[in-house]
Amino acid sequence: MNAMAERIAAGGIQVIRFEFEYMAKRREDGQRRGPDRAPKLIARFQEALDLIGPPSEVVIGGKSMGGRMASMMAEEAEAAGVVCLGCPFHPPGRPERLRTAHLETIGVPTLIVQGTRDRFGTREEVAAYPLSSSIELAWIEDGDHSLKPRKKSGRTLEQNLDEAAYAAVGFIRRCA
Repeated sequence: MNAMAERIAAGGIQVIRFEFEYMAKRREDGQRRGPDRAPKLIARFQEALDLIGPPSEVVIGGKSMGGRMASMMAEEAEAAGVVCLGCPFHPPGRPERLRTAHLETIGVPTLIVQGTRDRFGTREEVAAYPLSSSIELAWIEDGDHSLKPRKKSGRTLEQNLDEAAYAAVGFIRRCA
């Protein structure tokens, strides 16, 4: 997220970050743990949003779980838009366990930036989902869940992050 935040900020967009409690604990003690339940994550997201001003002027988002939580709370928070970097459409290896119900009806403009090799939802899988018309998809070629390409693709992580940031900045400008 540091690299993406820097790239988006370089595009003239003010970026404000916060950390979920489970991630802060992981960073402090190095122990991998699962995320908190959605209500706790959304409450933490709302706390951060309450500090920055009118939500109608804010595009919220995040990477993976953070983007998912942003998309789940966007309408109630009255956000101007959502940017989700690496959407966890389903758990890896479990495409039958979709996490897309809220994405079928979301009315807030939403950009999902997804690698074409993302184990949480590939281009082929996502094409079959009944997503809301308010969702735009930006596919990053050969990117995994972190948008990292394989060496044999001829692409670099920097190229993929630049492409993702370009899509995000353009989307944010249209929403704000």
